[in-house]
Amino acid sequence: MTETSAPSVKRDFLGSAHVFASAVREVLEDRLLREVAGRQLGFSQLKLLIFVAHTNARTVGDVAAFLGVSKPAASQAVDRLVRRKWLRRTEGEADRRFAKLSLTDSGHRLLKSYEAAKARKLERIFRGFSAADLQHTADLLDRVSAQIVNHSAKPEEVCLQCGVYFRERCLLRTLSGHNCFYHTYRARRQGNGS
Repeated sequence: MTETSAPSVKRDFLGSAHVFASAVREVLEDRLLREVAGRQLGFSQLKLLIFVAHTNARTVGDVAAFLGVSKPAASQAVDRLVRRKWLRRTEGEADRRFAKLSLTDSGHRLLKSYEAAKARKLERIFRGFSAADLQHTADLLDRVSAQIVNHSAKPEEVCLQCGVYFRERCLLRTLSGHNCFYHTYRARRQGNGS
């Protein structure tokens, strides 16, 4: 049995990956968000704001596809952010589903504060690691993530929401040759001229 085929190594890797993901989400991201926004905003709402800010996708349908939820659920999420004045719909759209979404000035300030707090925290966290070590680890995590998705029943039904997490590229398209659910939706929508 090779070193990497030993069941305990695989379990340890998966356990370490889970602990890492929990530390990033629960300790780093959630606490930073509470520092910046208090309890007014959840992480899924922050992802929605980041998505609208950093992509050209701007409708409730785009949001639904990205979050992997129904259009009514996406509309409710958008409504909450509109009421809190972090997101706005373009005026004059007769059908709210097709109204264009954009961040308000408050939404832009919130994201800017969050990104600045995150940059300061990451600088302290990664101070003891070389750029080469971090890049090697990121590449390994990307490859493992792509393998996990490739071995799922329908990889095209998965979206890892890569655009929210420090990157401009889609991990699935880059490493596995599959389009994620969101990019499949966007391609269909653009093909219909919508």
